[in-house]
Amino acid sequence: MSLNETPSGERVHISFFGNRNAGKSSLVNAFTNQELAVVSKTLGTTTDPVKKAMELLPIGPVVIIDTPGFDDVGELGEKRIAKTKEVLGRTDYAVLVVDATKGLDAHDQMLVNMFKERNIPYMVVYNKMDALETLPPLKDHEMYVSAFKKTNIERLKETIAHVKVSQEPPLVHDLVHHGDVVVLVIPIDESAPKGRLILPQQLVLRDLLDYGCLPICTREKELALTLSSLKQDPALVITDSQAFEIVSQIVPERIPLTSFSILMARYKGTLKDQVHGIKAIETLQEGDQVLISEGCTHHRQCKDIGTVKLPHWLLEYTSHKVQITTSSGYSFPEDLTPYKMIIHCGGCMLNAKEMQSRLRAAKAQGVPMTNYGTAIAYMHGILERALKPLHEYE
Repeated sequence: MSLNETPSGERVHISFFGNRNAGKSSLVNAFTNQELAVVSKTLGTTTDPVKKAMELLPIGPVVIIDTPGFDDVGELGEKRIAKTKEVLGRTDYAVLVVDATKGLDAHDQMLVNMFKERNIPYMVVYNKMDALETLPPLKDHEMYVSAFKKTNIERLKETIAHVKVSQEPPLVHDLVHHGDVVVLVIPIDESAPKGRLILPQQLVLRDLLDYGCLPICTREKELALTLSSLKQDPALVITDSQAFEIVSQIVPERIPLTSFSILMARYKGTLKDQVHGIKAIETLQEGDQVLISEGCTHHRQCKDIGTVKLPHWLLEYTSHKVQITTSSGYSFPEDLTPYKMIIHCGGCMLNAKEMQSRLRAAKAQGVPMTNYGTAIAYMHGILERALKPLHEYE
C-alpha cells in the first residue's frame, strides 16, 4: 500500500456474484475498464475472488470483487463456493449477474436470499441483453446490460455510485475539540514496522489533523517528559494497547486515556458487544481453546502481540494454560463452537461489514468475542478508565 492509497478497510466493497458463464468477469472488466479478470467460455474460469481498487464518484474509493460461480460443482467447486460466501461478509453492495438468455435460477435466488439476510443492498443485472430479441419488463433493482457491447455500463456505474452506503461513524474527532492537544503514544519495538506507523495510528493522526486538533506523537519512554513539557493537560491520551499498563501508570487519572484498538472497534461498530464479551475471560479453564484473530497478514515477530503477548497475559491473569489458535487476513473459521472465546484485533485492514459479520457469526454460535484493546485493558484493571472518554460510556 502506497502512502497515497486508501486502505482496503476504508473502501466501499462492491462484489459481483452469479453463476458460471453469466458474464461476471466480462462485466467486471467493462465496469473497471481494465482486463482485470480472465474471460473464457470454459465454465469456472474464475477460481478465486479477484479484487480491484478504483475510484467511483461520488462514493469515492471502492474495491471491486469478482467471485467464482455460485453454481460450481465437485469438491473443488464447493471450495470455490465457500470462497464466494466469504466475500459476502465484507460486501457493502452486491451485483447479481444473471445470464439474460436463461433468467434467474435457484442458485441466483439463494444469493438474493443471502443478500436480504445480511441486509446487503443489491441489484440484479441481466447480462447479454444483446442476445435477446425483446427485453422482458424489469422489476425494481434490476437492469439490462451487455458487457460484450458495453451497453448500459455507464448507467450501471451511475446507479451504484449514487446508492447510499452506511455512513461511517467518527473515529476520534467527536471526542475532542478544535485546537485540543492529543498525545499519541506509539511504541517503537521489534514488532513495529520499519520507517512507518501502523494503520490505526495513521488513521487517528489524520482524523485529528482533519478537524484542527494538535496531535503530539511520542514513545512510552518519553511520555512523562512529553506531558511535563505541556503548559496544560492534553484533552486525551491514546496509546497502543500493548503499552496500556505502563502508560496508565504515567498518565494521571485526571487525563482521559484510551487506545487505538478500542477506537478502531468503536469505528467498526463492534465495541459494545466486544466489551460485553470480555467477561468470558473469567470463565476460562485449563485447556480451553481461545481464538486470537488478526485482520492483516504481517510477518510475526518474536514479541508479536497475538502469538506471544496476549497468551502470556492470559496465563498471568487466569493462571490457566489455554490452547491458542490464531487466524489472519480473510481466513476466519466457519465453525467457532470449539472456542471458549475470541480475541480479535481492531480490524483496521477489514471493513466494518467484515468485522460485524464475524461478530454476528460468533454471537450466533454462542461464542463471546472481544477486542485486543478491551482484553488488555481488562487484564490490567483499567478497562473502565479506557472506556470513560467515549460518549457511549460516560
